[in-house]
Amino acid sequence: MGIAPEISESTAEERRAYIKQRFPCIADCDMCGLCKVFRGKDAETAYKEYIDGEKSFLEVSAYYR
Repeated sequence: MGIAPEISESTAEERRAYIKQRFPCIADCDMCGLCKVFRGKDAETAYKEYIDGEKSFLEVSAYYR
């Protein structure tokens, strides 16, 4: 997995695809735990501000540490 696309150099669809690839849903919450990390949200919802170009990937990620 490469680094997150920069907002200034990517489209919302490219950023959405990155999030989906980086945090794939395996439809087994007991085994995965991503929804727990993202406080009940799926990754796409949790990273909406990044996908929309409002905040960087690192800014959003810092919220979920």
